[in-house]
Amino acid sequence: MNTTDAKRVLETALICSQQPLPVRELRVLFNDELGADTIKTLLQDLQNDWAQRGVELVSVASGWRFQSRPEMREHLDRLHPEKPPKYTRATLETLAIIAYRQPVTRGDMEDIRGVTINSLILKQLEDRGWVEVIGHREAPGRPALFATTRQFLDDLGLESLDQLPLLDSPAQQASVLESLGAAAQALQLQPGLEMEALAQTEPAPAQAGGEPPADLSPDEAVADDEDPAALTQEKA
Repeated sequence: MNTTDAKRVLETALICSQQPLPVRELRVLFNDELGADTIKTLLQDLQNDWAQRGVELVSVASGWRFQSRPEMREHLDRLHPEKPPKYTRATLETLAIIAYRQPVTRGDMEDIRGVTINSLILKQLEDRGWVEVIGHREAPGRPALFATTRQFLDDLGLESLDQLPLLDSPAQQASVLESLGAAAQALQLQPGLEMEALAQTEPAPAQAGGEPPADLSPDEAVADDEDPAALTQEKA
């Protein structure tokens, strides 16, 4: 099979797939006759082929996928004028803590935020597929340890946590939280539409033990149990 035909096969498989495809699965298309390095080279060629189009080929945590470019969002939104649910600040704060300090317990999150975290928030993040329990801390009660998932990275268009910007200033913290919220809404239409805000922030390594989000200001320090829904409908 020549290069042109191989690229057509890859292109067709990726366009028809509803999920990102890793290189090991893409090799199956060719009965493993093409090596991983060759597949990656062909994928990079495809990226260049689509460079001037409204759709781009990107690599995320779970593999490769086609997605619309951020600048297309204004036009695509017209196909979906209804406003999707909006994640509350408490939910985004909790998600950010897990992303930057994982693995963490619920107690760790409450120490950082300074408020009680409603268990419904964690359940909703688990149901969304963004966080999961990866073990238990050897401490009294053996509290569950939470971490983000590959789905979380895929939905934000990231390959790894290293691509998250460091939270070293209030402005950056706000930017990340807003980007997470916008991405969460856009994902109900198509993945990757709302990552331009994160892209505008200089990326830096963000691993477990990195800078945590700052405590909430007094007017924001409201216990999460006062917001049991954890998701609210955005006002029209």
